[in-house]
Amino acid sequence: MRSVIFDLDGTLADTSGDLIAAANACFRDLGLGDMLDPATDAATALCGGRAMLRLGFSRLQGIDEAEVDRQYPLLLAAYAQAIDIHTVLYPGAMEAVMALKSSGYAVGIATNKPAALAETLMRSLGVRDHFASLIGADTLKVRKPDPAHHIEAVLRAGGDPAQSLLVGDTITDRDTARNAGVPSVLVTFGPGRDSVLALEADATIDDFADLPAVVARLIG
Repeated sequence: MRSVIFDLDGTLADTSGDLIAAANACFRDLGLGDMLDPATDAATALCGGRAMLRLGFSRLQGIDEAEVDRQYPLLLAAYAQAIDIHTVLYPGAMEAVMALKSSGYAVGIATNKPAALAETLMRSLGVRDHFASLIGADTLKVRKPDPAHHIEAVLRAGGDPAQSLLVGDTITDRDTARNAGVPSVLVTFGPGRDSVLALEADATIDDFADLPAVVARLIG
C-alpha cells in the first residue's frame, strides 16, 4: 500500500502558541518574564522545546545547555497541562487526509514530539483515529531525521516504505525523507515560507487542497 506520513507540529497543526506559552512558563518561574513572542517566534517554537529554551536564554544571559536540560522536562510538563488552548489544525488538513484515504493511501504521523503528548493532542483535536500510525520522538531509539522513524510509521500504517512520502515543514523532514530514499513534500503556509522554499524539497504546497495531486504525481 502506498503511504503518506505527516509531520505534526507546523504541518498538520499550528501548535506554536501553546509551545511558546509552555516555554514562557519556565522563564517566568526563573524570574525572567516572558522571553518569547508568539507572533515573532513561531518558527522556533515549531523546532521543539530545546530550541525555544535556547532562544529565550540567548536574549538575556546566554545559552547554558545544562539549564536547557534542566528546564526541558518542566517545559513538557507545562505543555501537557495546556496542550490545546491555542492549537488549531491548518485549513484543509483533514480534508486532504480523508481524500488520500479514500483514494487508497495509508496515512500516519512521524513527529519529534514525545509520543504521549502527540497522542493526547491528536485525540483532543478529535482526529487521532484517522491516522493508522503515530511515531513520536521516544517511540524508537532514534528520531527524525533518522530514516527508521519514517519507515516505522509506514510499516505500522500497513504500507510499503518504498512507496511512501513524507509531508513536513522543516529541514528535519526533508532530510528524513532523503535518508529514507523517499520524496518529501513541504508545506509553505507556516512561518518562514522563504526558508522552506530554499530547502528544495521534491515538492511544496501552499494549500492542502493541492496535496492529493502532488502525492499521485510523486508516488502514483
